[in-house]
Amino acid sequence: MTTLTTLTTTTLEISPEPGSWVTVCEEARLTPGRGVAALLPDGRQVAVFRDRSGRTYAIDNRDPFTGAQVLSRGLVGSAEGRPFVASPLLKQRFDLETGRCLDDDEVTVPVYPVRAK
Repeated sequence: MTTLTTLTTTTLEISPEPGSWVTVCEEARLTPGRGVAALLPDGRQVAVFRDRSGRTYAIDNRDPFTGAQVLSRGLVGSAEGRPFVASPLLKQRFDLETGRCLDDDEVTVPVYPVRAK
């Protein structure tokens, strides 16, 4: 007798607008400490991250200092217990929970709620 095993795949969804959810990737595609870029149906790009404790975050992929879509390629770390990504270009750090730039109080990037489904 052959036994079939069903693999379940957990997907990650973000909420780009209140009340709407968009599937962005399979959770297994995220490597702790690294990001991936996802394209939303409206053409916006988001950067999705999993930290080393397993928590996921989504922020806009656009670096506000250069205009380049590169934040998903940034370095993930923490400062004073706050998770951040450092832009790979000019190294400004963005809080993954709030989007606030840790190096310039006047700059933020949009953040998006994330859920596993």
